Amino acid sequence: MFDKILIANRGEIACRVIKTARKMGIQTVAIYSDADKQALHVEMADEAVHIGPPPANQSYIVIDKVMEAIRSTGAHAVHPGYGFLSENAKFAEALEAEGVAFVGPPKGAIEKMGDKITSKKIAQEAGVSTVPGYMGLIEDADEAVKISNEIGYPVMLKASAGGGGKGMRIAWNDQEAREGFQSSKNEAANSFGDDRIFIEKFVTQPRHIEIQVLCDAHGNGIYLNERECSIQRRNQKVVEEAPSPFLDEATRKAMGEQSVALAKAVGYASAGTVEFIVDGDRNFYFLEMNTRLQVEHPVTELITGVDLVEQMIRVANGEPLSITQDDVQINGWAIENRVYAEDPYRGFLPSIGRLTRYRPPAEVAAGPMLENDKWADKAAAGKTAVRNDTGVYEGGEISMYYDPMIAKLCTWGKTRDEAIEAMRNALDGFELEGIGHNLPFVSAVMDHPKFISGEMTTAFIEEEYPEGFEGVELPSDTLRKIAAATAAMHWVAEIRRTRVSGRMDNHERRVGKKWVVTLQGEEFKVKVKADKDGSTVKFSDGTKLRVSSDWTPGDQLATLDLNDEMLVLKVGKISGGFRIRSRGADLKVHVRTRRQAELAKLMPEKLPPDTSKLLLCPMPGLIVKVDVEAGQEVQEGQALCTVEAMKMENILRAERKGVVTKINAISGDSLAVDDVIMEFE
Repeated sequence: MFDKILIANRGEIACRVIKTARKMGIQTVAIYSDADKQALHVEMADEAVHIGPPPANQSYIVIDKVMEAIRSTGAHAVHPGYGFLSENAKFAEALEAEGVAFVGPPKGAIEKMGDKITSKKIAQEAGVSTVPGYMGLIEDADEAVKISNEIGYPVMLKASAGGGGKGMRIAWNDQEAREGFQSSKNEAANSFGDDRIFIEKFVTQPRHIEIQVLCDAHGNGIYLNERECSIQRRNQKVVEEAPSPFLDEATRKAMGEQSVALAKAVGYASAGTVEFIVDGDRNFYFLEMNTRLQVEHPVTELITGVDLVEQMIRVANGEPLSITQDDVQINGWAIENRVYAEDPYRGFLPSIGRLTRYRPPAEVAAGPMLENDKWADKAAAGKTAVRNDTGVYEGGEISMYYDPMIAKLCTWGKTRDEAIEAMRNALDGFELEGIGHNLPFVSAVMDHPKFISGEMTTAFIEEEYPEGFEGVELPSDTLRKIAAATAAMHWVAEIRRTRVSGRMDNHERRVGKKWVVTLQGEEFKVKVKADKDGSTVKFSDGTKLRVSSDWTPGDQLATLDLNDEMLVLKVGKISGGFRIRSRGADLKVHVRTRRQAELAKLMPEKLPPDTSKLLLCPMPGLIVKVDVEAGQEVQEGQALCTVEAMKMENILRAERKGVVTKINAISGDSLAVDDVIMEFE
C-alpha cells in the first residue's frame, strides 16, 4: 500500500480524501494557493505545499506545479478529487512518466470517456441510446446558431471538458444560442483550460439519474446502484438522493449492466459515474461518463456501506475488487443537500466573505467517514444518520476564486420519509452566518409536495420558483407551534432580565403571563403558565401546547419539545422579540403585552429605498463586459453587462424599457454587492 498520497485538490473533497487516507494509515500531502493558506484541508494534511496565486489556472490546474509538489514531498500516489485535473489525461500521463500512481482510471479511459464528444461516439458505437445532438467541434457563434436550428430548440450548449455545471447553457432561440456559446467557451477556458463546445437536444421533463460503477485492473466491474440528481439549478445539482424514487428494479438492473459494459469497453479501472437522462416511461439515454469521483458519492456510500475513496486507492494499488455485484445491497435511503455560498433571495448569485458563524449539525452514525465505523450496526438498529462533508470552518473566508460550495449535508434513514425528516431537522440546526447561503431554499425543497412525492424533474426549480425564491410562507399550524415556543422563550428571557436587574419582588407577577405573538402577519393571543419542567401555552381558542427546552437567553439555537414533537429554531434577538429561522422561513416574531400589541398596530411601516432606476451589482465580482453606453435606450431583457464570480459568468439584463443616464463601472472593475453599475432616467 502507498505510504503517502498527494491530494491535487482543495476544499471539502480534499478533506474527504484525507479522512479515508488517515483511516488506512496513509500520510497525506495538501497543495494550496495564496487564497487557501489557512484552509481546512491544509490544516488536516500531514504536509502542505504552496502552489501559486489564487486563480486555478495559475495554481491548482497547472500540471508542472503539481508535479513539482509531488517530487518535493515524495508522494507515491495522487488523488485528484473532482474538477481541476481529475479528468485531465495529460496529468495522468505525467504521473505515469514520473512513476507515481494516479488514483483514478487509466489515461486511455479518461481520453475516451472524459471527453464528452468522444464518449458519446463510443456509446453510440456500443449500442447505447444517446440524446440527439452535434458531436463535432463548433467554430463560432454563427455555426452554433445554425446547428441549434438544425437540431431544434431548446438545445444545450456544453463544454466538452466540462463538469459541475460549468460551461453549460440552455438556449431557446438564436439570441440565447449566440450568447450562450460565448459564455460557455469563456467558462470552459477559465475552468478547464479547454474551450471546445458541443450541442445536443435539451430533453424537456427529464429526470437525471446516474449509475455509480467501480472497476479494477483485473477485468472486474460492478455497479453500486443509482443516484437521482433531478433537482438542479443552472445545471448544477443541488439535491441528490439514493436510491431514486422513480426507478424500478428492472430499469435499475438494465442501467447498471449497461454502465458496467460501457466501462469495461474502455478498460476502465476506478470509481466512475455513468449519467443518464430518463423520461416518464423510464426510457434512459446516455449523457456522459464522469471518469472521477462524483460530488454526490456520499449518498451511495450511505446506502451501501462502501467507502468509494478507499476502493479507488486499493484499485490504484493494483488490488482486485473485494466485493462482487451480489454483495451490493440497498440499505435504507440517503439524501444530500449541497450547501452553497449563494443568496437565494438574489437569484442564487454567489456570495463571498467571512463565516462569522459555522456550526453544522453533529454527525451521527454517518457511515465509513466517521472515526466510529459502526454504521451498519447503527443503521440496523433504526437510527437516522447525519453526515457533513465540508472544507470550511468558523472564521474562514469564502473566496471568489472557487466553487461556492460550503458543505454537503447528508442524512440517512430506513425509509425515504425518515431520511427527509432527518434532513429537515439537520437543516434547521445548521448555523451559518456572515454570507448569503441557500439553507432556506433547500429547506423549502424538503417540504415541497413534489419532492416529498418524488415526482420531480430537472425543471423543478424553474417550474416551482419561476420568479425566483422569495422565502417560505409557513402554514398556520407551524406558526402556532413557533408562537408557543417563542412565548415560552420570551417568558424565560423576561424572568432572567428581572432577576439580573436585582429587583426582589415577585418576578412572575412583574413579567406577567398574557402575551400577543405576531409573526408572518398572524396574531396569537396566549397565556403562559410555567413550572420547573417547562411551560404550558394556552391559546385564545382554548388549545394548549406543552413546551419544554433547555434553551437559555443568548443561545442561537433552540431545540424544543412541543407535545412530544421536536422543533428546532435558529434564534436571534430583535427589539420586542426574536428573529426565528425554521423550515426555510425567516421570521420576525414579536412578543408583546396586550397594550403593546394595540399600540404597535398604529406604528407606520418603514418602506425600503427605491432602487428601480439603478442597476446594482448583485454579488462581489469582476465586470467582464459593459454592453451599453450612456444615453442609449435599452429594451426589456437586453444585456447590460456581464459580471464574473466563482468561475461563472452572469449576464445582467434590463428589467424594463429605459434610457441609460450614467455608467459607473468599466470592464476590469471589481465591485462589491449593491455597488451601482449604471443609472437610468
